[in-house]
Amino acid sequence: MANYLMQDLVAPISQEGTTPTSVKMPSMGTTTRILAYEHSEQARSLVTKVAVLQQDVTETHSQALKNEWEVLTTYRARSNALDLLGLLADQGFAWRDIARMLGVSVPAIQKWRRGEKISGENRFKLAQLVAAQDLIASRYEIRDIESWFETPISGAPVTPTDIWAAGDTQLVFDYASGVLSPEEALNLFDPEWRTKYDSPFETFLGDDGIRSIRAKG
Repeated sequence: MANYLMQDLVAPISQEGTTPTSVKMPSMGTTTRILAYEHSEQARSLVTKVAVLQQDVTETHSQALKNEWEVLTTYRARSNALDLLGLLADQGFAWRDIARMLGVSVPAIQKWRRGEKISGENRFKLAQLVAAQDLIASRYEIRDIESWFETPISGAPVTPTDIWAAGDTQLVFDYASGVLSPEEALNLFDPEWRTKYDSPFETFLGDDGIRSIRAKG
């Protein structure tokens, strides 16, 4: 196959054809054409290698982050539910948001706060959430972690809390780390978010430096 391609490459270019054209191919030496072909193939091969490497780097980063989260979760799971809830409350998380992210009811949270028994599964989920806020706040220097969890992504009514509650925990980490842009995160979470959350309003930064809302013009 390569020989046939090279034969086509070095074959003289005919200026005659069945389709009229105003393009006249320049004449060039066989050596020049071969060198150009080889350079093009090298560039194509390099682009492929970079794409594969980028995918490997992204997957390795995600796996490393997951492993770190698991270690932190194991550490946090040593604490009782009341202490874990206290840590989240100290960060400013509302009980309703904690309940949503754990997939339980607010009354269940209230029972744990009174010292009533918590299942092993829910204790593990609670430890995971605390470990996640540990990891995100420290590694990515995100201040006011509760506020970050409640901040809409790219202006859409979707927050990291919503994504976590939906079970897409890795997506929250990838968004926090910057691996994914806000739009990429939304695309993965809900491919139809643009039409679903289309709004007649937009945010803008005024001359006074304050972000405000105005109707789209």
